[in-house]
Amino acid sequence: MKHPEKITEENLTALMEFILLDFAEVPHLQGFLFGLFLIIYIIILISNGTIFLITKLDPALQSPMYFFLGNFSFLEICYVSVTLPRMLTNLWTQRRAISVVACATQMCWILMLGATECFLLAVMAYDRYVAICNPLHYPLVMNHKVCVQLVAGSWVSGVPVQIGQTFQIFSLPFCGSNLINHFFCDIPPVLKLTCGNTSVNEMMVYIVAVLFVMVPFLLILLSYGKIISTILKLPSTRSQAKAFSTCSSHLIVVALFFGSAIITYLRPKTQDSAGTDKVLSLFYTILTALFNPMIYSLRNKDVIMALQKLLCK
Repeated sequence: MKHPEKITEENLTALMEFILLDFAEVPHLQGFLFGLFLIIYIIILISNGTIFLITKLDPALQSPMYFFLGNFSFLEICYVSVTLPRMLTNLWTQRRAISVVACATQMCWILMLGATECFLLAVMAYDRYVAICNPLHYPLVMNHKVCVQLVAGSWVSGVPVQIGQTFQIFSLPFCGSNLINHFFCDIPPVLKLTCGNTSVNEMMVYIVAVLFVMVPFLLILLSYGKIISTILKLPSTRSQAKAFSTCSSHLIVVALFFGSAIITYLRPKTQDSAGTDKVLSLFYTILTALFNPMIYSLRNKDVIMALQKLLCK
């Protein structure tokens, strides 16, 4: 068996592309999966695009909560567009090659948009905290300038760190197989293809995951701890139910996104975890974007009314 340190420099630099295996283990389902994911992508584009549109155009939805929801819907469109078009192309053509540069670019965008989603969900939780726990100060605290700053901060905060992390990973030498057992260039399957000692890189992945996933998640839990405490002190059950209804949609999205992301990046890795990683990745990259408009529109009377007005025009 050839040891990684004995591999020649020529072999290390010869790798020019990877092969994304996607769902190659089920060849008889390729046509079905193409149709399924195409329908999912179209639904995501139309539903999230509609939510984004009505939050910008409807006068009744010009509050901070809907400003954040519109930005979140736009983010979901960007997020799935990094992975789904290439997956659909691979399923249709059965050509699964992706260049090293394209793979690094895809990984970088996934990481940056994922960090943005973590921060934006934390911002939305903070918005609900101020609205329920400090309602008299809400218009002053969550004014338009502050909302824009919070959204802008969510979009740009993770950019330098995630660019640096991607550069660090793709600076490593790759050897042996070029098969990525995933449907996009994610960190765990790409790191498996590197040779040499990757312990420093794996440690950096954990540190970044804690900063960009666990810290926002803990802030969300803290916000909702205070929210629930305040709601339980309300005098009437009707007031309590109304307050809970404004938070429940956001909590469902948080559970879907953070639950799958935390398990993917922070659980101990095993040799046979590739299948589990793919399933979990479907949740935080695709299914959250699919369910987001349904969760918010079905549980929100203002959104339903805005949709009805849009459809009646």
